[in-house]
Amino acid sequence: MKKLSDFREEYTRGALEESAMLPDPVRQFEKWLHEAIESGIAEPNAMVLASVGGGGMPSARVVLLKEVTRRGFVFFTNYGSRKGRELGENPHAALVFDWHEIARQVRVEGTVEKLPADESDAYFRSRPESSRLGAWVSAQSRVIEGRETLDAALSEYAVRFGGGDIPRPDYWGGYVVCPSVMEFWQGRTNRLHDRIVYSLDSQGWAMQRLAP
Repeated sequence: MKKLSDFREEYTRGALEESAMLPDPVRQFEKWLHEAIESGIAEPNAMVLASVGGGGMPSARVVLLKEVTRRGFVFFTNYGSRKGRELGENPHAALVFDWHEIARQVRVEGTVEKLPADESDAYFRSRPESSRLGAWVSAQSRVIEGRETLDAALSEYAVRFGGGDIPRPDYWGGYVVCPSVMEFWQGRTNRLHDRIVYSLDSQGWAMQRLAP
């Protein structure tokens, strides 16, 4: 079997110049996201979400970006999940979008806010019925006895709602990551990659280049 240390790839898909970057990093992200979608990458809205609870231990997992707004990056989850509990203790998070097929990556750091209930309600209503039932079924991140526990709960909730309206549970909803730092990475040859970072201060967004 090939050793991990032998996996090497030269990135030759392009360069990243400050003059080509938009002054607003969120708009620049939307541009790159569109290009990732057009390239055919599977689930280009997948992002790693890293959080840190009160105990100081970081945790990370992949979630799906559902919207980019003027406030930031929106995702939805169970408030009682590990990430929900950690964000309640420490409302700061980091995101990573890895578009490896096009040799690009975006990192985001910022504060996290819950979405208003009406916005969470609107998104919940747009989900397929099976996903809405799943939100009621899963006590996310909690230990359960086995798969049969989920299957039994699914049957119970399907009977309870009987094909009618399935409301949003009050323990499920949206968050928005409001960015204060955004870094754009473009793979280059010889591991001399391009890294452009935007930082938010009282004057607005400032752009700088980082060493690879």
